[in-house]
Parts: sequence; structure tokens; C-alpha cells
Amino acid sequence: MNVPCVRVPRESGEAARRRLADAGLLDHDHEITVAEGTLYIPVVDADAVPDDLTVVDYEPPARETQTTPADLLGFEPSYERLGDIVILDEDDPDRAREIADAIVASDLKAETVVNRASKVKGELRVRDWDVLVGDSTETVHREYGHEFRLDIDTVYFSPRLATERHRVVEAIQEGEHVFDMFAGVGPFAVPAAAAGAEVVACDLNEAAVAFLRENAARNDVADRLTAIHGDVREVAADYEGWADRLIMNLPHSASGFLDTAVRLASDDCVIHLYDIQHEDDPFGPGLAAVRAAAEPAYEVEVVNEYVVRSYAPHEYNVCLDVRLTKRA
Repeated sequence: MNVPCVRVPRESGEAARRRLADAGLLDHDHEITVAEGTLYIPVVDADAVPDDLTVVDYEPPARETQTTPADLLGFEPSYERLGDIVILDEDDPDRAREIADAIVASDLKAETVVNRASKVKGELRVRDWDVLVGDSTETVHREYGHEFRLDIDTVYFSPRLATERHRVVEAIQEGEHVFDMFAGVGPFAVPAAAAGAEVVACDLNEAAVAFLRENAARNDVADRLTAIHGDVREVAADYEGWADRLIMNLPHSASGFLDTAVRLASDDCVIHLYDIQHEDDPFGPGLAAVRAAAEPAYEVEVVNEYVVRSYAPHEYNVCLDVRLTKRA
């Protein structure tokens, strides 16, 4: 069976493999194959592969020695990987325990297995967990060559947004002023600084900001990243007119901070506004909110309308990229 593979010369294979592994893109169900001096590295998401790598369809052999949780359970369980934590979302505690036991008995590398015990809640966007295996909810997550230490018990982090974060960071130019208004542990802010931007990153969650500072140092960008614990509405007074790019990743409520975003915006500023909206009009409400906050002082131009993922039946998590240009 053909699967997407990165094709590279054999001598460049290890460097490419490491990049793909850091981004969480390796397909561990198929073998890396060498043919006539060319290496074929199976990947799980062809669209997320960096543009400088070539993706082709190829038929590598399946790995026969790996025992998966599905092999032991007789069905394919649903889970997410975050560093060495495996995250389940099971309503039945007995089924969750069965899956956790199968994960431990399989070849899947995991130090901790947790089951979601609540929805994301409160201003700090955290949730409760049932820890089924292990005794720590801390981990180090690797994404597109960067490392993020975090504790899922005290901060919010979604590995599902890796491709979207990479999309935004790829648009950043060296020397830009980037303001991440709801930064968390830094999955936007750290790569933005690594891309050469000057970054200010703010969050209301004190634990998240502590991890953010650690992650800036861990990824060698502390000299270009200022991490601030506080409400961005209060922080904005020190950065009025500063931002060339604003990241507003707070779905459900980011639109309520657009007045603050306009205060932060320079004369030419791109805003990445994340929202949850009904499929009938996923971008209209966000655009109307941007216009209400920015006009007539700014001209508002839609740069991109992007569906990030399905959020719930008939609802999408979307990103609206808009450019604000100051009117004379």
C-alpha cells in the first residue's frame, strides 16, 4: 500500500529523519526504506511536511515487530500523544482502564496515561484528569524542532494545533514585532522568536508563563522573547502601536479583546484571530467584530480564511487572518 514518504538522498536521511521526528510526523507503522541511494521516510501528514522536503507516494514495508494497542484490544482506540503522555477521552472508566493497560503492554512509548475528567474550564483554560498510568502530568513535547516543557494539570496545550501553529510561524519575517496575547507555554511565541521576530508573549496563567520563560531559554530565544504574566488589557498600555503581528488564540472569547488588539497594532499589522463558529457562517462574525473594533481608523483586509479543525457537530475552529492598515 502506498503511503506518503519524504524522499531524500541517503546522505541527508538522518538530518531529515530528525526534523520529522521533532515535528511528530514520522509514521511508525512503516519502515524507512533505502532504494538506489535514496531514502524514503514514511510520514503521517504530508501537508505538514516542511516545504523544502519532497513528499512522494511510496510503498514501504509495514513494521511487523511493533505491537500496537489495537493488536491487544481488537479495536482501534482513540488517543493523543503529548510528549511521553498518552491522552484518552473515554466516558466509560472501565474502557479507559482497558485501553491504558493495552498501551502499557504495547510497544507504544508512554510514561503516563490520562483520561479527560472534565471540559476545559475557567479563565486559565485547564481541565481535570484521571491519571491511569504513571505519577506525573509533566512532559516535554517536541514540535517542528522546538521543545516545550509543560504540565497538563496546570496549563492548556493542544498537540492537534501543531500544523496550524507552523502555518502562522512560516509567515513571520525576521525583525517583525509579534505580540502573542494568550501565549500559554509558548507554542506560537517560541517558534516566532526562532524565526527572527521580536516577541512579547502574555498570559493570565502564572504557571504557563513560568513554563514559557523556561521554554524560551530551552530553545535559545530568551533574548528575543519577553514573557509577561498578566491580563493583556492591562499590559497593552506599555505596547500601544508596537505590534506588526498579533496572535489571538483564545477561541470563544478572543473577539472580546479586539479593542485591545487595535491598541497594540502598528500602522500595518496582521491579526490571526481564532474563533469557534457555526458551519453556516464560520468567518462572518469574526470579520464583523474586527471591523467594529478597527474601522474607521484602519482599513481592514482579509488575508486568509482558514478552517483549523472540526470542533463539534456543525461547528468549526477557524482562523481569520486580517491586515489592518492605518488610514491617514
